[in-house]
Amino acid sequence: MTTTVPAPGTGATDGSALQAVLLDMDGTLVDTEGFWWDVEVEVFARLGHTLDDSWRHVVVGGPMTRSAGFLIEATGADITLDELSVLLNEGFEDRIGRTLPLMPGAARLLAELSAYDIPTALVSASHRRIIDRVLASLGPQHFHLTVAGDEVQRTKPHPDPYLLAASGLGADPARCVVVEDTATGIAAAEAAGCQVVAVPSVAPIVPAARRTVVRSLEEVDLPFLRALMAAEGDPTVV
Repeated sequence: MTTTVPAPGTGATDGSALQAVLLDMDGTLVDTEGFWWDVEVEVFARLGHTLDDSWRHVVVGGPMTRSAGFLIEATGADITLDELSVLLNEGFEDRIGRTLPLMPGAARLLAELSAYDIPTALVSASHRRIIDRVLASLGPQHFHLTVAGDEVQRTKPHPDPYLLAASGLGADPARCVVVEDTATGIAAAEAAGCQVVAVPSVAPIVPAARRTVVRSLEEVDLPFLRALMAAEGDPTVV
C-alpha cells in the first residue's frame, strides 16, 4: 500500500523538464463520479428525501465534508455530517466492490508512466479507505505516493493536496502536470501552480493559461505531457 510518506530526490533536476505527474482518481482514472451521486440518492431516499438532479453539479468532485454538508442543508435531513459520511463511504465501497470501470486510456497511461519511472502520485478528495480499495484495481505499483482527502487539513479546491504530493515527490509544483476532471480539482491544481490537463467528466471545462483540455486519456501520453512543460504555449483544446 502506498502512503503519503515523502520520497525525496525523485524529481528531475532539469529546470525545463517534466518532474512529476499528479492524477485525480474519481472520474479521471476510474469511472466513478456517477457512483457517488447514485449512492447519495440512495442514502437520502432511505432518509425520506429526494435529491434534485441539479445538485449533482454542486457536489461532484468536491470533498465529502462539503458535498455531504450541502445535501444535509438542502434537504433538512436529520443526520450528522459524520453519520452521513459513514453511510456514503459504505455505499461507495459496496459499489466498487461489484464493479470498477477504468476510464479509457487510464491503464495504458499508468503503465507508460511506470515504464519510464516518472514520479507519479494519486491525489484524491476521497477518504483513505476508498483510495486503498481502488488502488487494488489501479495497481499500487503505479504510484510513488498517494494523498487522501481525509489526510490533509484542507482538501480540494485548496492547493494543499497537490502541494503535498509535489513535495513528497521532490518536485517543483510548476514542473508538475496534474490530470483532473472537475472544476474543483482544477482549482486546487492551479492554486498549487501546476500545469493542468483537464479531462471533463460531468461538466464542461474551458481551456485557460496552463490548462489544456482533452476529450479522454486516450489523447494523453508521456510525449504529450513533456511537450506541455517544454511549450507552455497558448490555451488549447486538443
